[in-house]
Amino acid sequence: MRRLPACAVLLTLLAPAIGAQETERTQVLATVQKIFDAMRTRDTALLMQAFDTSARLVGVTVRGGSSTVSLTSPAEFGAAVMRAPAGDVWHERMYEPEVRIDGTIAQVWTYYTFHRNGAFSHCGVDAVMLVKVGTAWKITQLADSRRSEGCTHADPPGPG
Repeated sequence: MRRLPACAVLLTLLAPAIGAQETERTQVLATVQKIFDAMRTRDTALLMQAFDTSARLVGVTVRGGSSTVSLTSPAEFGAAVMRAPAGDVWHERMYEPEVRIDGTIAQVWTYYTFHRNGAFSHCGVDAVMLVKVGTAWKITQLADSRRSEGCTHADPPGPG
């Protein structure tokens, strides 16, 4: 019987720390989601809000047995989003993101799918590194793999 009150006291003491960690996780994921929202809505201001000034994007495209690596700045990526034909809708969606946080650094590892105008294009993994600058999480690096085979969740995305 004495263990139950001790467990309750322990849970009461840990609850604020658990709540704070969950708040940070939510903020980290919201920063990553900004990129997807900006792509879908062609909002380069929103896109740039997500990135630190030192950020870079690393893309690894796999076709057949070979892979190609590309390096892009957030500004170059934003320009590519804006160059898309009028009416194009780019929809990237993450699935079951794994978030790790230690103080002011965080990492998100997540499987994603990418649809263009509702049609499946490719899938892969996004590996995102973030730092907390003041009170805001900022992306310092976003690396992604891109493939069109072996994808799951290739169904058209829902609204939003």
